[in-house]
Amino acid sequence: MSAQDWQGKRVTVAGLGVSGIPAARVLHGLGAVVTVVNDGDDERSRTQAAELEAEGITVRLGDGATLPAGTELIVTAPGWKPDKPLFLAAAEAGIEVWGDVELAWRLRGRDGRKAAPWLTVTGTNGKTTTVRMLASILQAAGLRTAAVGNIGVSLLDAVLGEETYDVLAVELSSYQLHWAPSLRAHSAAVLNLAPDHLDWHGSMEAYAADKGRIYAGNTVACVYNAADKATEDLVREADVEEGCRAIGFTLGTPGPSQLGVVEGLLVDRAFVDNRQKQAQELAEVADVNPPAPHNIANALAAAALARAFGVAPAAVRDGLRNFRPDPHRIEHVADVAGVSYIDDSKATNTHAAEASLAAYDPIVWIAGGLAKGASFDELVEKSAKRLRAVVLIGADRALIREALARHAPEVPVVDLDRTDTGAMSAVVQEAARLARPGDTVLLAPACASMDMFANYNKRGEAFADAVRALAAERA
Repeated sequence: MSAQDWQGKRVTVAGLGVSGIPAARVLHGLGAVVTVVNDGDDERSRTQAAELEAEGITVRLGDGATLPAGTELIVTAPGWKPDKPLFLAAAEAGIEVWGDVELAWRLRGRDGRKAAPWLTVTGTNGKTTTVRMLASILQAAGLRTAAVGNIGVSLLDAVLGEETYDVLAVELSSYQLHWAPSLRAHSAAVLNLAPDHLDWHGSMEAYAADKGRIYAGNTVACVYNAADKATEDLVREADVEEGCRAIGFTLGTPGPSQLGVVEGLLVDRAFVDNRQKQAQELAEVADVNPPAPHNIANALAAAALARAFGVAPAAVRDGLRNFRPDPHRIEHVADVAGVSYIDDSKATNTHAAEASLAAYDPIVWIAGGLAKGASFDELVEKSAKRLRAVVLIGADRALIREALARHAPEVPVVDLDRTDTGAMSAVVQEAARLARPGDTVLLAPACASMDMFANYNKRGEAFADAVRALAAERA
């Protein structure tokens, strides 16, 4: 759309927050007549609304259901569910609904600037780590890039800001993809698929379909997980540009058109001259931090996207060596009395917890929180042999306790019925009592944190503080 197309266009922005506020400001700056609607009417929302209204933007608080008269387009925050009355009314009136990702895609390349290609990543788990690894590799190749999107950095800022980029590493959630119908990436990866956010999408099929949108119109490579057939199925179903290739990644020996692992090396049999007989060394497994199996898979996916963009092998190695993971993602906190304490508070669902549990043995597992409708039987059954003991905490801990009783009845379980600020200290003390030298105490809750903590970061910080206090106590 040209600048003229926005003049006087009546746009409704659904939701304040990290995506709604930038969208409202950008659209207002383009000359659109913007109305923001928001479900909440709390103090924070009123402060945000006052700032926008001072700029000439209309805000309606506590009224996110009613379609403003004259609306020609809705731009929504990604978390708003598709069955909200606002969107049902829009569908009935024939009004398009875009997310902030769709808006950024449509606005890229404005004012005569070259639009940077997007390398995009989605999946149930590992998105942020993979995107940050990818950005590190691209930077090691000397490219101007940024890790943006669901990672917390606004895509609108990236495509409209003063800084220009050669390529963008873009994390996309299933919510964002649902509202991005015209997105067409250079190359994309789906890391894995497991049940998550089904309350939002309505079914596993709808969730997978939204994840699969990331492959639509890809021009160079669709990267999939060879160990997760559902991701390959999404590639097969995708409508891509002529010549776009399917590229797999595996923790085993790669076949042609795959990246994988051979004798402690990450190797490429996809972006080489002779895929049948040739393999290119990219890095050592030891270059991946930390070298847990699921993190090696993340590194291979990032490497595949970078190689699809023409990055040299040495830059893959250097980028992985330079990468430092975010806090609370299989983060080593301390060793106390021969026991290793690991913070993976980011493991907020069973799929993430399973990957974390697979990296250690034996384990004193700390789990529990808000289950979000999850079942824990498969997770416990797969991990039972690794468990020394389990400490449970949080609102839905009974669901995990029942799964343990069914599939690991011999494993000792401590069930802590506490939600006070000192609860995590008690958890760590119990875990330390159960652990033996050589064990790993692993916080991988398999649940969301909001029953006791503001977010998974706060939960991880409480765990780390309790571990450090334990270390000081036993020094």
